[in-house]
Amino acid sequence: MEPADPFLQVQADVLTTLQTSRPLFSSYLRIRSLAKSPTNPELQQSRSELETNLTDLSADLDDLIESVRAVEQDPYRYGLELEEVSRRRQLVNDVGAEVENMRLELQRAVSTADHQHNAGLPNPADFADDSEGEEEGLGGGGRGDHYAAMEQQRQVELMHEQDEQLDGVFRTVGNLRDQANDMGRELEEQAVMIGEVDTLAERVGGKLQGGMARLKHIVRKNEDSYSSFCIALLIFVLVLLLILVIAL
Repeated sequence: MEPADPFLQVQADVLTTLQTSRPLFSSYLRIRSLAKSPTNPELQQSRSELETNLTDLSADLDDLIESVRAVEQDPYRYGLELEEVSRRRQLVNDVGAEVENMRLELQRAVSTADHQHNAGLPNPADFADDSEGEEEGLGGGGRGDHYAAMEQQRQVELMHEQDEQLDGVFRTVGNLRDQANDMGRELEEQAVMIGEVDTLAERVGGKLQGGMARLKHIVRKNEDSYSSFCIALLIFVLVLLLILVIAL
């Protein structure tokens, strides 16, 4: 039975929490753009809800990162290919970048009223740029280096395992070659023995044929002698009977 994939156990929770955090984040940005003071009750409530959600999301994201690290150690154990592991790593980077962008926005102070009314809602393109920058920072920074190191370590382990498997194959082939050589020598020896047995069998067969011929000759000779004896005996009996008949 294959072990459960740890990634799938937390992926749904992370995506669900992220879907809940996005509307809260948009609402916070809207309220902040209209608020004139950081102490605005509606702004504080929106900020509190978003912070709570981001805290839960960060905890789930940490579990998701751990699950990715777990499958990276041995992806084939979980029935995963390297492409699937890369896709999951990219998902973790994307979610991490989005969460980091939300936290950065929470750290920004409320601007003056004039600036708020002039600026209006933030430009979505700015958030896209920030998100891309954060994603590059997460993907190319320490986390990216960590994943690259783990990937390189995994490749080294795979190459080492393949080398061990090849060594095992070479040893097996060598053993088979030695066994084949031994079998060849045994077959040659058996062929010589079979030739000697055939020669001996021919000699014995010739002797048996000679013995049978002599035995047949003796039997025929004995049969001729027995027949002559019987004929002589019959003649003697006939002569004796004639004598008796004449005498009477």
